[in-house]
Amino acid sequence: MGKLDSKVAIVTGASRGIGKAIARLFAAEGAKVVCAARSLQEGDHRLFAGSLTTTVAEIKSSGGSAVAIPADLSREESCIQLLAKAREVFGPIDVLVNNAAVSYFIPIKDMTTKQWDISWATGPRAIFILCRGVLPEMIERGGGAIVNISSSSAIGPGRGPYRGKETPAHPSSKYGAEKAAIERFTQGLAEEVYQYGISVTALAPSQVVVTPGTLYFGMTTGADDPQAESAEMMARAALLLATEPLDKVTGRATYSQAILKEFGWIAEARGTGVDHPGTGYSQI
Repeated sequence: MGKLDSKVAIVTGASRGIGKAIARLFAAEGAKVVCAARSLQEGDHRLFAGSLTTTVAEIKSSGGSAVAIPADLSREESCIQLLAKAREVFGPIDVLVNNAAVSYFIPIKDMTTKQWDISWATGPRAIFILCRGVLPEMIERGGGAIVNISSSSAIGPGRGPYRGKETPAHPSSKYGAEKAAIERFTQGLAEEVYQYGISVTALAPSQVVVTPGTLYFGMTTGADDPQAESAEMMARAALLLATEPLDKVTGRATYSQAILKEFGWIAEARGTGVDHPGTGYSQI
């Protein structure tokens, strides 16, 4: 018996990386998974391998249930259509994992307004639209779980002076601001919907996750990198947050290995939330 038997779950950004790992694990635990992303077929992304078609094929080959729904989450109408199609195929939504993101690791002085707007629209704005969209059915059914994917980039560099510090190899002022906003939104929404039995949490990796994106940008060297963790680690932590009782997890902004160790799902842990503290939201 799986932890998500008979549940309907939407996972955004499910074509590759963390989203794909979450979709596969949720399906293995019995969920009917709606896989959403922009890349429907292999080759749709000009830089990275991975697609919804591949993710869904792998889930079905393992005996799971999944459907691919292409979506451009930077557009409100696409978010609304995603929810409508998901309900049409599988029924009311029980679990929503907001994982999709558009990242530009560009100094603010070089960033265009369009890049800023697309990234924020796919991140915090889409999360708001999708959360708002699933809340009525979760409230009516008396429960549900929302997991928003964050990042240690939300921690920030602290105050200056910065003399002697090199310019970051991957400037994250925009990305970190988005993730900090997501964590604050998470805790606020968790408080609002607690009375309805709905869990809302934020989850970031304890260590950099090995994905096509982090490999491309040189943020990790591969699966044997001691400073990295697998996408499957994040998937297990997302499963924990989506299935543990409301009072044990709701409102948490936490880190993959930290939460897994706390609940006894792993024996050893390291990284953010373990060896050093995370954001202020993770500590309250």
